[in-house]
Formats: sequence, structure tokens, C-alpha cells
Amino acid sequence: MKEDKNIRWGIIGCGAVTEVKSGPAYQNTEGFEVRAVMRRNKEKAADYAKRHGIAKFYTNADDLIADEEIDAVYIATPPDSHKAYALKVAAAGKPCCIEKPMAPNYSDSLEIHKAFNDKKLPLFIAYYRRSLPRFDKVKEWLNDGKIGEVRQICWQLSKQPNDSDLSGEYNWRTDAKIAPGGYFDDLASHGLDLFVHLLGDISEASGIATNQMGLYTAKDAIMGQWKHESGVLGSGSWNFGCYEREDKVEIYGSKGKIIFSVFDEAPIILINPNGEEKLEIENPKHIQQFHVANIKNHLLGVKEHPSLGKSGLHASWVMDRILGNI
Repeated sequence: MKEDKNIRWGIIGCGAVTEVKSGPAYQNTEGFEVRAVMRRNKEKAADYAKRHGIAKFYTNADDLIADEEIDAVYIATPPDSHKAYALKVAAAGKPCCIEKPMAPNYSDSLEIHKAFNDKKLPLFIAYYRRSLPRFDKVKEWLNDGKIGEVRQICWQLSKQPNDSDLSGEYNWRTDAKIAPGGYFDDLASHGLDLFVHLLGDISEASGIATNQMGLYTAKDAIMGQWKHESGVLGSGSWNFGCYEREDKVEIYGSKGKIIFSVFDEAPIILINPNGEEKLEIENPKHIQQFHVANIKNHLLGVKEHPSLGKSGLHASWVMDRILGNI
């Protein structure tokens, strides 16, 4: 794409994630413009467009995708519709960014990846933690050998059931048809993808997944283990019915360790023979800001984006392996 013209985006699914996390990031990136949004509810689509100063709104995704004024499409709907929309965007020959996870399963993710790969179209997945400064620092520490040779990584993520879970109110994140692993699909996907970014691809993965509480159809308790191609071992425990909320990652090396949270803005901590270093690195207000800036750089041929279709596909494979689906 040429640098001398704005890249005009269309957003399919202008729900909560686009209000602060992502939508404004596209609007505020120089050289980008959000020209149109789509939501099936006309009143909500119109309201979103008005509040965010967007020229057009649609109630049909096909109309947005076919719009000649739309150069690229961001799909921000629940995962079960990602494949249908993505294949249409690929057929239209337009670059695309898809919210994570890429799809509810590896098979659908593979089909999406193939469609864009066959046409040599840019495909981005919104694993925006790969672009955040706090994790750039963790990667720097690892690359600089601050903890020696990396041996293993462990992640504990747990929380209590929320009011929606307890009431039985519908939530697509706990509907097994849309998110087979429940909150694991929505949350653990971020961390697993980040670990691949930090430590390289995963060659082996397995796990145990069950439903302990019986509050919804998806899984609510998962334990997994994996091996990176580098030989680093990993383990994770994700339980969404625990008394206490916890989000703690520990990377152990031959000469120290690194501690951080995937979601909380807790300090990132380096411990080695030189002592302890603790850094506070805040996330931007619009948390996809750096992710979107990297999309621009990729489209202009400046630098390859860290979260492409191929890495999103790998994350889907790892998740399905841990869930026992493949």
C-alpha cells in the first residue's frame, strides 16, 4: 500500500472491545482512517458511528466488505463468525486483522490462514501483547541472557466465577459452541501466544480440561504442559472457579528468573545474582495502540508485524492440543 494515502478501515462488530481497546487505536494512527463500521443492530451501529465520528455504518458485513472505499477490514466479532467473515475478506482481496483467538479451533484457523496465504494478503491477529512495551522489556532481558539459559516457564491464572456465570446469563465466552475452552480460549490464548513470541514455537503440547462447576457448557478448569522447540518446558493452570484471582508467570533460567503478569499491570521483575530489578511499565489507554502502529509499518513495508496469521494459527494448534481436541 502507498504511503501517500490513508488506509481506510472497516470494522465488523463494533462491540465492547472496539470502544476503548482497539477502535480508537485505528482512528488515532496517522495514515489510518476508520471509514465504516458494521453491526447487525442498526440503532447500535448508528450510535457507535455517531459517537466515534465515523462516516458510514452497515448492518450487513457483505456490504462493508464490498465497499470500494474500504481498503482493509478488522473483524471484532465473537470467534465463531471469524472464519465466515475472514474468507469473504480474503475473496475481496483486502488485508485483514482478526480478533483473537483466530477461530474456535485449529481447523477453522487453518482454513483462514490458507485463504490469505494463497492470495498473498496480509493477515494480522489481535494478539497485541506481542507489541506492548512491557513485554518488549521481558524479551530484551531474555535475549540479553539476564537469567542465563532459559529452562522453564510456568503460568497460574485463576479467578472466581463472576455474576454472569453464577446467574446463568448468556455469555459467548462460556458457550462451548463458540469457545470450547471457555475463558481459556479468551484469556489463555493471549498468554500462550505471548510465550511463543518470547521463547519460540512449541513442538509438543498436551493437557487436561474439565468442567468442575457445572455453571456453563464450556470447560472451566484446564491444566497444560508443553515444550518449545528450543527445549524450554512450559506448564499452565487455568481455573475459573477459584477463591482467589491470580495471574503470575515465572520464567526460570540457569542464572535467575523473571516474574510478570499477562493481564495485570503488575511490575515486571528480574532476579539474578546482581540482585532484583523491578520495573513499572504502563499499558497505553488504547491497549492495541502499538499493535495497530505495527500493522501500519507492515503494510508500508517498514517492518514485519509480530502477530501474523501464521503465529495466530500456531496459537490455535497449541490450544487445541491442550484441550485434547487434536
